[in-house]
Amino acid sequence: MHKKLLIVFASLFIFILLASFLNPNQYEATASFHTPDEIEIFKLQLLNPIGPGEYFLTSAHCRGCHGYDSAGLANVDENGNSVNLFDHWQSTMMGNSARDPLWRAKVSHEIQVNPAHAAELQDKCLDCHAPLGRYNALFHGIPHYTLADLATDSLGADGVSCTSCHTIDSTVGLTFSGIIPYDTTRHIYGPFQTPVVGPMQLYEGYTPTYSTHMNQARVCSACHTLITQSVDTSGNFTGGVFPEQATYHEYLNSSFPANSITCQTCHMPHLDDAIIIANGQSALNPRFPFNQHVFVGGNAFMLEMIKNNKVQLGAQVEDWQFDTTIANTKALLRNSTVNFNLQLDSSANDTGYFSVRLENKAGHKFPSGYPARRAVLQLVLTDAAGDTVFKSGTFAPDFRVVGETPNYEPHHDVISQQNMPQIYEMAMGDVNYNFTSVLERAAILLKDNRIPPAGFTTNHYAYDTVKISPDALADDDFNKVSGVEGSGIDLVHYHVPLTAAVGAVTIHARLYYQSVPPKFLDEMFAFNSAEIDSFRTMFNNADQNPLLIASDSIVNIALKTPQIQNENSIKVYPTISRDGKVFVEAGNGALITGIVLYDTQGKMVSVTRNSARNSVFTVFLPASESLYFMKIETSGGFVYRKVVRK
Repeated sequence: MHKKLLIVFASLFIFILLASFLNPNQYEATASFHTPDEIEIFKLQLLNPIGPGEYFLTSAHCRGCHGYDSAGLANVDENGNSVNLFDHWQSTMMGNSARDPLWRAKVSHEIQVNPAHAAELQDKCLDCHAPLGRYNALFHGIPHYTLADLATDSLGADGVSCTSCHTIDSTVGLTFSGIIPYDTTRHIYGPFQTPVVGPMQLYEGYTPTYSTHMNQARVCSACHTLITQSVDTSGNFTGGVFPEQATYHEYLNSSFPANSITCQTCHMPHLDDAIIIANGQSALNPRFPFNQHVFVGGNAFMLEMIKNNKVQLGAQVEDWQFDTTIANTKALLRNSTVNFNLQLDSSANDTGYFSVRLENKAGHKFPSGYPARRAVLQLVLTDAAGDTVFKSGTFAPDFRVVGETPNYEPHHDVISQQNMPQIYEMAMGDVNYNFTSVLERAAILLKDNRIPPAGFTTNHYAYDTVKISPDALADDDFNKVSGVEGSGIDLVHYHVPLTAAVGAVTIHARLYYQSVPPKFLDEMFAFNSAEIDSFRTMFNNADQNPLLIASDSIVNIALKTPQIQNENSIKVYPTISRDGKVFVEAGNGALITGIVLYDTQGKMVSVTRNSARNSVFTVFLPASESLYFMKIETSGGFVYRKVVRK
């Protein structure tokens, strides 16, 4: 206690000396010093530097140096735009992780389902959503930390803040599920070599320390892979575990690590501008590259909810900060997640064959993270009369997907019926193989067809944590090209009936993102608590429209062509081929323009065009012994023939 008082008095003495030389009225001429407002912030901080037996400080202690610089000298890019760490971080999901109303409601839900596990459930959830509060309690010998503790704890309420990440030590990457390896010797780690240690040691009690791990993906690993212990429907532990979310391990099973692309590359994009990173320290050497603390993810819906309920949730953040983070989040989803293309494969008189190609651009599955998140592929075909001829993946007024099965919708390779949706998601099952949103009951992987990242394989050492469900694995176009894994691509084939279409048609393909789909909330909304009731009201008042993140169209195209009247004028031989060669000949002056080959499932195998305009055309069948359907297109129409490869 005496030692702490000495530190406080010494700090105050230094502050008095500093203040005696400052003339606030001359600040414009002496821009190397702090403004009066900044000095007031420092005055508060000097009374409370970290003391003996303490480990963490809130973000308020970092704001004075790493927040907005009213002098415009520090924390600005080369064009003078503020890039200060505090303002960027404050409006992110990291900055509001302990206020997240869905998270609070879900913790309450899990406790009501299994009340005997209340202490352990809260510990596990608070490990990552309120790490400073949870670990501060743990380091002081308090075994459990609860939502009630969080309500009166400024450390916990700070969410994933500055010291939450910068005091993680270099052993990170070996433990997961909220087991965070914190340095307890009051070292604070950063990515820049030869840090200036004096000011932070004096004002905050931390020693700045350079470490390479701060620029590596593993600094995120302790919280971004979460494996839970499974219980049965009576709350008894089964002895099994379930990977509730495993974004870090998805990243490991990708081509990104080998290409030196880290989590920070996308979620903390760096500037090459030389940045002075502390206010009032104009003598500091500028640092670069500078990682912006924007922490943009994929949850614009929740950011908007927190913004619209910020008084109730205690978020002291300006609307413009939220608006900036929300705009950046939507831009990331639209520009950096999926390459999206609609293509016409072919058409028959009564059927249009289309495919949608989705390529994952992220370094983890898309979508990733919390298991509620999903993407819905939509395809709508309208005719010249404006009538909808075919639709798949549309939304009902309550924003549920039309046609989705009550339990979970399986993965589809070919969609040939209306209201058969393709939904990219992870679906959890309980011990009875029933869909569940209760995280502790998750025991069986019912479905995971989220699009893998490039380089993802089933023989990677981390695959047991990031499995694909059997329905998607059986799809030859899912993360495979010619049987080789790692494409990060899915092709979805649509066989659309055209018999009812009038004239030319227009096809729109769209990809929608839902971070909080209504279906995932059904089990939770059957319960009541202060947290659940509060979130229910916020959710019902929120804009629940799914976010459109990609689209492509084929507009005003005529697909219906006449069928050949005299089918006997087309000769195909041999119909049973041993070497794979089949010859096609058209009579009566018709010209063969192309051959489209389909397998027995109606999936297009190949398209061959007769560019040489030969009267006899050679088609080469695949090596696989099978029955094939051949659509022969000519200048006078088309005809189908069956051929067999033996």
